[in-house]
Amino acid sequence: MADSETKETNTQPPKQPSPEKSATDANKPSDPYYDPMPILPLEVQRKLVDQGSQKGKGIAVFTSGGDSQGMNAAVRAVVRFGIYLGCKVYFIKEGYQGMVDGGDNIVEASWSSVSGIIHRGGTIIGSARCMDFKEREGRLKAAANLIMKGITNLVVIGGDGSLTGANRFRQEWPSLIEELKNNNVISEEAFKTYSHLNIVGMVGSIDNDFCGTDMTIGTDSALHRIIEAVDAIKATAYSHQRTFIMEVMGRHCGYLALVAGIVTEADFIFIPEWPVDEAKWQDNLCKKLETEREGGHRLNIIIVAEGALDTSGKDITCDMVKKVVVDRLQQDTRVTVLGHVQRGGAPSAFDRILGCRMGAEAVLALMDATPDTEACVVSLEGNTAIRVPLMACVEKTQAVTKAMTEKNWDLAVQLRGRSFQRNLETFKMLAKNKPPKTMPLLPTGTAAPSWNLAVMHVGAPCCGMNAAVRSFARNCIFSGNNPVGIHNGVDGLINDEVRPIKWSDTTGWVSEGGALLGTRRTLPEKNYAKCAENLKKHNIQGLLVIGGFEAFSAVSQLAENRDKYKEFRIPMVVLPATISNNVPGSDFSVGADTALNEITEICDRIRQSAQGTKRRVFIVETMGGYCGYLATMAGLAGGADAAYIFEEPMKMKDILRDLEIMAHKMDHGNVYRGLILRNEKSSENYDTDFLYRVYTEEGKGRFTVRQNILGHMQQGGWPSPFDRNVATKMAAKTVNWLCEQLTHCAAMDRSVHAEDPSTATLLGMRTRAYKFQPIEDVKKETDFQYRKAKVEHQWWMKLRSIMAILAQHNSTYEVEGLDPRALTDGETA
Repeated sequence: MADSETKETNTQPPKQPSPEKSATDANKPSDPYYDPMPILPLEVQRKLVDQGSQKGKGIAVFTSGGDSQGMNAAVRAVVRFGIYLGCKVYFIKEGYQGMVDGGDNIVEASWSSVSGIIHRGGTIIGSARCMDFKEREGRLKAAANLIMKGITNLVVIGGDGSLTGANRFRQEWPSLIEELKNNNVISEEAFKTYSHLNIVGMVGSIDNDFCGTDMTIGTDSALHRIIEAVDAIKATAYSHQRTFIMEVMGRHCGYLALVAGIVTEADFIFIPEWPVDEAKWQDNLCKKLETEREGGHRLNIIIVAEGALDTSGKDITCDMVKKVVVDRLQQDTRVTVLGHVQRGGAPSAFDRILGCRMGAEAVLALMDATPDTEACVVSLEGNTAIRVPLMACVEKTQAVTKAMTEKNWDLAVQLRGRSFQRNLETFKMLAKNKPPKTMPLLPTGTAAPSWNLAVMHVGAPCCGMNAAVRSFARNCIFSGNNPVGIHNGVDGLINDEVRPIKWSDTTGWVSEGGALLGTRRTLPEKNYAKCAENLKKHNIQGLLVIGGFEAFSAVSQLAENRDKYKEFRIPMVVLPATISNNVPGSDFSVGADTALNEITEICDRIRQSAQGTKRRVFIVETMGGYCGYLATMAGLAGGADAAYIFEEPMKMKDILRDLEIMAHKMDHGNVYRGLILRNEKSSENYDTDFLYRVYTEEGKGRFTVRQNILGHMQQGGWPSPFDRNVATKMAAKTVNWLCEQLTHCAAMDRSVHAEDPSTATLLGMRTRAYKFQPIEDVKKETDFQYRKAKVEHQWWMKLRSIMAILAQHNSTYEVEGLDPRALTDGETA
């Protein structure tokens, strides 16, 4: 380890560290992210599920409690997946009230009854709070109504109260039907046939207040509404030098306010899990706002969760905060209460896809259920759809409420999970006005060494890059290191466009699209010698490269030439950032979510443009190079009828089959708009114009056809909440990793000897964890000819069967296998 007291004559490179911390170190009491109530997912065996394999079973789906965007996507998936398996699927309208009232509230659903709903907010089958169901008499009526329709499988979409009620209903079922039999409401045969009830839950809540899942259906869409409002308000706040206080939802959970604070660069937040000091919060708030105005800031944003508290347990309201700012600072201050706007609007692409994945998994969980099976909730952990015990989740959620009631705030934050904890730490650090006056200390009590850590972009620009640079720079400064910006990529390194980054230099960057640091596609092979010369000139000791496949290639080239240039023997890490999501080694790239939302919104508008006209099919071309991620996921989010990609070569017979399915749906399925997506490199010969002409010719007399090539508008727009948050946290991780590597790779004279392959890595999210992977290992799963991961490593390919099934194509769905013993970093945005 480098030490200021050691002699500078020792230049021998130290032993290289392992690139990964041992997984067994996780979840111990010494772990800062220790979880006192871990929830283990249920084991699910990987298997194939064929069409019609569950014929005759009855399933009902209902929504209960507060509505959220994405519920309709989940309802649509349950209905169509159930029909695909051969089940009779029913809507229960108006939640538990409809179950109790029966009659026309319980109706059989058809494939076409969920057409055209995926883009709609709220829930088309209604939701209501029901007092009758809380009484046994009401549950008896509900049981009788279900048996009358042959329903013994329920999909519940709602919050913890709705799910708890469903589990109680399931537990009481045997006694309920016995009472119904004794009262001659049902026959002996019905009593035996419908002897047990299966339930599966999906959590629909914009607050993200349910333990056991990283994201609930609706949370991402609510964040979209919030950042749209904050980004819009910043313009008027800047004009008049105003302070705006925004109230967001979250009566019992501060997730929305916390993440919104990170992704909008809010100056101050008030949330229930992190209450402000009763005696000091007014002083702390005013001091921060004053300092910012003295530093030249023309506006301030304060975000208040509706359930915000101080340490004594008293409520903190927007009006209270406004009074403090006006009385003490005389700032022009306005309050904006977003209210139910956060629940409204179209669901984001993330929530649509989440609803589709959870809906499909919920139906399969019901089909796997037995009388002894524990009731489960379908949830999301990392990038994996999992099943977790329902009551374990409910109990943990209730434990959070209890901890806050008892003012045990630290426990409440722990129970929220490590993602919430890291979000809170990230906000605390990024929201500071200036770097700390005292630098971090080593365990020995001596000052930690200060490293020169550089960041640059390589490749095409995308949304989220600026958030990553801001996070990297401020984490560097906060940890006592020196951030250095290399402008305009490798060209900038060659031309010596290398400048230090100050704390205030990146203010306002989070919400900006593109790459403010500048980026180029040039690779180091253009001039290795000049790259090495300028790295040495500025004493660069660690390097972060943000970008797409070119960034991966750039670090790979630098690492390959370490034997020729000692300046390249520094820790290096790639942070994937590209709309194409084609960087190997990571399930997600920064920027892809924003592009996906742009495509989804454009497709919604395109279809709406033909509202009221005759039947029409739209053929839309997306970007992505040879990677079909955008076309596939936009197809799933937009309810497309087909999505053509390079990874699944299309033949003329496939095009004609899809065309006939389209015509059949229009003739018999009450469908008037068709959507076909095509990846730009899906086929050299069957291009977009060819598809347009084929569909035009074959569709004569049945539908008209239009084509749209979306082009670079997919790269534009404002970064999505997901991209802002992921970029922020991934960049913070890179700083920690670089510093950790340097404590091992630097000699006593502070020269760096990063020669082991493990010191040139790519940071990616792999299934359920963020991982630093040696570039040498990532190369093995790379298709260099087509600049993407090999097909077997493209996780999203398995979702194509869901898209096909929901579009009424014949397909076979493969259940995701899961080993519940596998450890995970347990963190997504």
